[in-house]
Amino acid sequence: MTENKTKKICIVDDDPFLLDMYNLKFQQSGYDVTCFTDSTQAVEAMHTGGSFDAVLLDLVMPKIDGFEVLKTIREENLCGDKVAVIILSNQGQEKDIARAEEFGIDGYLIKANTLPSEVLEYVEGLLNKKAQ
Repeated sequence: MTENKTKKICIVDDDPFLLDMYNLKFQQSGYDVTCFTDSTQAVEAMHTGGSFDAVLLDLVMPKIDGFEVLKTIREENLCGDKVAVIILSNQGQEKDIARAEEFGIDGYLIKANTLPSEVLEYVEGLLNKKAQ
């Protein structure tokens, strides 16, 4: 468990209940978790030096949506190659997945079809892959 403490996870979702649930799951597994209900605050944190090993991002959010966050992350190189960028959304249509993949995401999970423990397992697998 202590080996994960150095791994930093950023979760961006405007649903406080889901955010708390994922936050708790990752913290229980020893991760350092930073949560944002506001996507503009998440981008600002990345601008001011907030570095993460993984970013979990919802697509449907007020102010700027997840696609705009992805665009900013990639255009401004806010997340390097070693950062796992995962979409965690209920938007499961092919056009949404294809659009997100254009930004070089590492994974796409549908919230309604994925248990928090499965999200954790998926992220851990990507982090291990990125570390190699």
